[in-house]
Amino acid sequence: MTETNRRDISWIFVLLAAYFVLQVGVRLATSHSLDLDEAEQAFRSQWLAAGYGPQPPFYNWLQYTVFQFAGVSLTALSIVKNLLLFISYLLYGLTARLVLRDKALVAIATLGLLTIPQMAFEMQRDLTHTVAVFFSASIFFYGFIRSLKQPSLGSYLIAGIGIGFGLLAKYNFAILPAAALIAALSDARLRPRIFDWRLVLTAAVALVIILPHLFWLKDNLDFATARTLEKMIASGDASYLTQVAMGVSSLALATISFAGLTVAVFALVFGESLRPALVAGSEWTRLLERMMLVFLAGILLLIVFGGAAGIKDRWLVPMLFILPLYFCLKIEAAGVTTDRALRRFKPILAVIMIGVLAALYGSVATARFTGHYERLNRPYAGMLETLRKQAEPAAILAGDSLLAGNLRQDIPGVPILSMDYPGFNPDLTSRRPLLLVWLLPQKGGSEALPPAMAQWLQTNLGVSAPQASVIDVPYVYGRGDDSYRFGYAWVNQPG
Repeated sequence: MTETNRRDISWIFVLLAAYFVLQVGVRLATSHSLDLDEAEQAFRSQWLAAGYGPQPPFYNWLQYTVFQFAGVSLTALSIVKNLLLFISYLLYGLTARLVLRDKALVAIATLGLLTIPQMAFEMQRDLTHTVAVFFSASIFFYGFIRSLKQPSLGSYLIAGIGIGFGLLAKYNFAILPAAALIAALSDARLRPRIFDWRLVLTAAVALVIILPHLFWLKDNLDFATARTLEKMIASGDASYLTQVAMGVSSLALATISFAGLTVAVFALVFGESLRPALVAGSEWTRLLERMMLVFLAGILLLIVFGGAAGIKDRWLVPMLFILPLYFCLKIEAAGVTTDRALRRFKPILAVIMIGVLAALYGSVATARFTGHYERLNRPYAGMLETLRKQAEPAAILAGDSLLAGNLRQDIPGVPILSMDYPGFNPDLTSRRPLLLVWLLPQKGGSEALPPAMAQWLQTNLGVSAPQASVIDVPYVYGRGDDSYRFGYAWVNQPG
């Protein structure tokens, strides 16, 4: 890429950098509380392991490393996520620049990622491992396309890094390099790029990256896959035909959910000139079409022979993230003029960017008017501050990982265990006082110490169940006197 070309697309990356900085600011301004995936990262950063459970450990390793230098905080969580997203968009833009001549289409393809709800909104709302998948897919896709067009030792190395990171991000990532390999092999002009000695480097780099986790996976395969399989095969006692119908329909709905807004935006931006693009093509569009077909065929095989009944839209990220680039390649192949299209696209993009920021903040802040509370409205910090006035805990046993992660960011020097994750079980024999905390249902439910906690105390510490208490803490952005209830108990509270 020449310096001139770098300047031509630099505005895209400046805009994206400013946008993701704004995303960090909005997240910090919205709430100090953590959502599910954020809390998981905070909780599991207490130890480093080759594997943690149903999700591979790439994001955990990365966040653990950052926490070692920056401390456990919402700021560190938000910066890591948005930095990964920015790098992903950057690599996507560089990939688009490799295969598109029209710089307006490069801009539309790159910024078109923001028209995908799962990329623009859901990844900001809570997801972490899916962000890692997108990051890895962007690395691999850039290395793959560059290896086909401008092959070098570096491009094959990049592809291997992307594969290694991707397999450490989510196991379903494996379908992407498999689809790319099959799609390239089916084209005689691209086949020499696959039968290239440098592909050995790609495989070797990927293997080295995933090797520590593979050793762990060998002994923990059921633990790593059971939860995911349970989600996929959630068809109850349905017959085989019903399960297949459920799987196919969920795949269709997930695809529409993923691609629907992008299709609508491109139709609005290009209007009637989009019609010739439907039948136009190039070697690059045909390559991407084959990749998407192989990917979807793999999911269909999983439905038909693997019993999958519920396909989630975010599971399509490893492949369908290429849609904006695919559409732009079709448009360029049709010879459609793009100057007016870019002018139409910019205000739509502005609406999406502002709308996402407003929705993320507003979904939490408007609770003071609506009385509808999200997880980010829960007052974990206020609860802990109140309880620490009673005594300073030497250790904490939390009812679940969401609660444990939220507590950890405010008292990082204290070991925090979670009832839903028995894999982390440090010796608490000499740590007193021990604070037990759990979430309570709405008023009217049982306020007693949960039986599972009482059993844990007896089994692990030989301690009888202590007296339980209740604390009501005002919601973050609460309406009137609305409050959230926590149950708590002390073991050997001083005084």
